[in-house]
Amino acid sequence: MPSRVEADYLVVGAGAMGMGFVDALIDHADVRVALVDRRDGVGGHWRQAYPFVRLHQSSTFYGVASRVLGGGRIQTTGPEAGLQERADQPTICAYYEQVLAERMVGGGRVEFFPGCDYVGGRAFVSRASGERFEVPDRCRVVDARYLEPEIPAESTPRFAVTEGVRVIPVNDLPARESTASQYVVVGSGKTATDACVWLLGRGVDPDAICWVRSRDPWMLNRSLVQPEPAIYLGMVAEMMRRAAVARSLPELFGQLEDAGIMLRIDRSVTPTMAKAPTLGMWELDGLRSIGHVVRRGHLRVARRGRLELEEGSVAVADDALVVNCAADGLKNPPLVPIWGSEVITLQPVRAGFPCFGAALAGYVEATRVDDAEKNRLCRPSSYGNSLTDWARMNVLGARNTAAYSAEPDIKDWTDSIAVNPARIPPERASSPDLDEAVGRLDRYLGPGVARLAALGGLTG
Repeated sequence: MPSRVEADYLVVGAGAMGMGFVDALIDHADVRVALVDRRDGVGGHWRQAYPFVRLHQSSTFYGVASRVLGGGRIQTTGPEAGLQERADQPTICAYYEQVLAERMVGGGRVEFFPGCDYVGGRAFVSRASGERFEVPDRCRVVDARYLEPEIPAESTPRFAVTEGVRVIPVNDLPARESTASQYVVVGSGKTATDACVWLLGRGVDPDAICWVRSRDPWMLNRSLVQPEPAIYLGMVAEMMRRAAVARSLPELFGQLEDAGIMLRIDRSVTPTMAKAPTLGMWELDGLRSIGHVVRRGHLRVARRGRLELEEGSVAVADDALVVNCAADGLKNPPLVPIWGSEVITLQPVRAGFPCFGAALAGYVEATRVDDAEKNRLCRPSSYGNSLTDWARMNVLGARNTAAYSAEPDIKDWTDSIAVNPARIPPERASSPDLDEAVGRLDRYLGPGVARLAALGGLTG
């Protein structure tokens, strides 16, 4: 017989989005939650992330609404002195473990079931014992895995590997047993840039790095994505000012580069990828020192001494170490209503900050009754990928912000939580710089969003 678990919500996935939803939900509703994850603890993909990873955004913008990750600390040394701290993997995992123990399980509102697979039908099964658990029919199921990232440590390479070739996931890079005369970094996104920066920081000659990137990425200047309202809102205002008169998305991105908002590694190449992680100028300088960049499509076969790609082949050292960084970290499945007839499917609500979207969904679930009204307030957005995806992401996020900000209680709550990048704390309610930024944003937001919608093909 299956074991019965008394719960009002079954949340499947204890990563950033699942934890963010549960935290806000139990803060505003008297409910019991069964939290399930296939891994042995909370934190989601962070538990298997590469050891030198850090958040690409400020710690303040990440985590759950009730507890600020990193406490708002400012970096005092290094190339990012003066910017907000960015947490590393151990810090993030410890943070989520503490939130689980103190806020959730310790409060008696949440029961955690690690190492379990959700099998549908309001049931989940222990991987270790095979024991089956079921929740009541009245229990709402929350899918916090819909956008679960793919990571190299848990994925087989997307290319074939022949005999005699050394291929490692990026996770194994720090533990490599021997050096190589050449490092082949495969990937175009944040993981690949992190791997290159790590190698350069360990004294690897830039000429010893071969970077295989099928697309070039646009990235955001990290110094502008900070929890200082005048800086962040000023950046958004400038984005919208430029968007309002843009004739095309490539032109807009070029204008944003001129404004110091967007960055690209090679100014002779027009990027087609716009997932837009943040990047420090010190990292950009290092990445630009890597001259051997292979742009011949996706890698198909790694052979000893040669790489075969979609658009040709290239010679590499016989002892080259291939570092696999290619994984779908930001997925773009079809958008579905967050509140469905059977499942609550967590998705981003505004551009670029999934933890805020998850927390907002938890708050709305706790404070509203009608699912249609909840979906009106929190329409699903997407992650950026192409330039068109980026435009749509920003339009959907802006429309959502207008909808939920018109609700006084939601506006008050979102202004009180650090994971909301657009909040203006009461203690910073007015300053000349902030007043100027807010004035520009009020002026250009409407025209900017309208033009982005047209450029992104959004009509509704």
